[in-house]
Amino acid sequence: MSTEKKWVTASDVARLAGVSRSAVSRAFTPGASVAPETRRRVEEAARELGYQVNILARSMNKGRSNFVGLVTAGFSNAFRNQLIGPLTHQLARQGLIPLLVNAEDSYQQAPGLRDLMSYHVAGIIMTSGAPPLSLAQEYVARSIPVVIINRDTDLPGTDVVYSDNVDGARQAARWLQQRGCQRPAFIGEQPANFSTRQRRDAFCQALTNATCIDVNGSDYHAGFNAVAQLQTCTDIDGVFCATDTLALGLRDALSQHPSLSSLPLVGFDDIPEAGYAARQLTTLRQDVERLAGEAVSLLIQRMEDDQRPPVKKVVPVQLIARR
Repeated sequence: MSTEKKWVTASDVARLAGVSRSAVSRAFTPGASVAPETRRRVEEAARELGYQVNILARSMNKGRSNFVGLVTAGFSNAFRNQLIGPLTHQLARQGLIPLLVNAEDSYQQAPGLRDLMSYHVAGIIMTSGAPPLSLAQEYVARSIPVVIINRDTDLPGTDVVYSDNVDGARQAARWLQQRGCQRPAFIGEQPANFSTRQRRDAFCQALTNATCIDVNGSDYHAGFNAVAQLQTCTDIDGVFCATDTLALGLRDALSQHPSLSSLPLVGFDDIPEAGYAARQLTTLRQDVERLAGEAVSLLIQRMEDDQRPPVKKVVPVQLIARR
């Protein structure tokens, strides 16, 4: 006896439900017209048979799938990880399925991005730190809608949504001023990073006596090691870090230097660890739910009209004062 698995087809469902093959197709197509009784019979037959819609076959028929490429740069960045859940939730609400691509690995980057095209993706969402924007241009050239989060570009046919880094930096400056800080420092990775550049420039405009310290990276170790540069600066009386992860690393390093351990410190992102009882870091909260919602909304609009002018959405941030 053959043990080969037999896939249940739409025709099998149609026979059991006593309806046409096209009725089965309409019953599983969002927005399609189908009588309630017919839908009920089809759904009951599908459950009994264990039928699942062949999404890949459907994409071949209509030239575009329900897949959306979600391109991120690794999974070690706490803030970018916070975005994944809301993005997948918002996509699911629109009947879209995320295909997650890790663009951090240069060896897998090009094959992974090419694979997205082979799945006939309906669109692409790129998070901060993802591949060069030239890759977004390749998708746009193939009429694939692209939305970019927390980066900036004037690429035609590409929409952008990012947090209000400028206002966030000004809020950080006011918070430090309220604590008597007159010569604070800004610590962030190289200014080629869009968010870091906006935060640094706005902070230094608000506090002209601020000292800018560039570090190699935005992770915990970069923040921890920044204390050595901080010690070479005179009269620093407060610190604004471009990310919470930098700030948490710096705080741990400052705790080993009694003369610096009480410096007022503010971060940016409001990652979960910033709110831990042992951390209690003052920070600027990025609204990940709204970032995700705006990104998916822009993607849907671009899918419906790929000739619309590029749109840029700026999402407010909130100061979370802790200690």
